[in-house]
Amino acid sequence: MNLHHRFDGPEDAPVLVLSNSLGTTLDLWEPQLDALTSSFRVLRYDLRGHGASPVPPGPYTVDDLGGDVVELLDRLGLERVSFCGLSIGGVTGMWLGANAAERIDRLVLACTAPRIGTVETWTDRAATVRARGTESLADAVMERWFTPAFAAERPETVARLRAMIAATPDEGYAGCCDALRDFDFREELGRVAPSTLVVSGELDPATPPEDGALLAGCIPDGRLAIIPGVSHLANVARPDEFNDVVLAHLEA
Repeated sequence: MNLHHRFDGPEDAPVLVLSNSLGTTLDLWEPQLDALTSSFRVLRYDLRGHGASPVPPGPYTVDDLGGDVVELLDRLGLERVSFCGLSIGGVTGMWLGANAAERIDRLVLACTAPRIGTVETWTDRAATVRARGTESLADAVMERWFTPAFAAERPETVARLRAMIAATPDEGYAGCCDALRDFDFREELGRVAPSTLVVSGELDPATPPEDGALLAGCIPDGRLAIIPGVSHLANVARPDEFNDVVLAHLEA
């Protein structure tokens, strides 16, 4: 899988990989770049079926998503990196922390859970997208990603993220829904070896702080940070707070 990717930051700095959420591109991480490139060479990528990456026919699996990252690291000659993933990007991070721990220095799992939603949720969403397209669910997704207060204050940001959802290839989005449908890592968390920061949004309806507490409590070297007053995309809604806790962990 030849993932579309991009580097930012000094070439001699340690590498930090950023993995975006379902229905977004590597542009999700724009609010983090100035802060993170002060210490890291940041590698962003579009997961399979998203952005400028290839769109193979689904279903996909989390093994596929994690294997894509390992393949990208191999192709770029990167033996060991830190990794920060949000939502399905965090799911990918869990897989890497358990199955390719020798490649991961420090790990950040943001706005994610070892089991997101239900089989029925993801089955229905994949079917909807394959039948009616990603545009059909863009408004509902925005309601989960941002609080009403943020949406009222920053309508241009909400519009930009909504457009990102609507532009995601239907099969790529649905294939990742298939991967989340079949993912349950609750019994595997003890195998996540890297030092791990879990970041949760206080008001996140998709992966609430209880999920973050479960992750942090079951990962051997895990700890939890909660960003107050935000929903699912904590990195967009409160970038300064998000950047501060992530950098404190990565630089510890």
